[in-house]
Amino acid sequence: MPARIIDPAEGRAALAAVRDGATDRATTATTVRFLLQSLAAAVPGNSVEVRVPPFGAVQAVPGPRHTRGTPPNVVEMDARTWIALATATLTWPEAVAAARVIASGSRADLTDHLPVRLPD
Repeated sequence: MPARIIDPAEGRAALAAVRDGATDRATTATTVRFLLQSLAAAVPGNSVEVRVPPFGAVQAVPGPRHTRGTPPNVVEMDARTWIALATATLTWPEAVAAARVIASGSRADLTDHLPVRLPD
């Protein structure tokens, strides 16, 4: 989970602002972290590390746990791509085909976990 837990109301407000065209760093960061936090809550586990530099990373998806070094299953992308994937304005196959996602490992396909289920 991210270091600071994003309150769902704050996260939803940031997401709404991004959908309305906000591009400032603080709003983008809050949105990315909220969506990462939501993914980790909806699909708990430690087998895939999802990275959105420089804003955050979480471990999610059930399966084998890694404890040292680089995880065997890593997904990395920029903030704009993550927000689009997490909110279903971009599909996983589209993102991979456009080289907007770097994914390695046998469990690094997030298709079954997108769009991200937001907390109530």
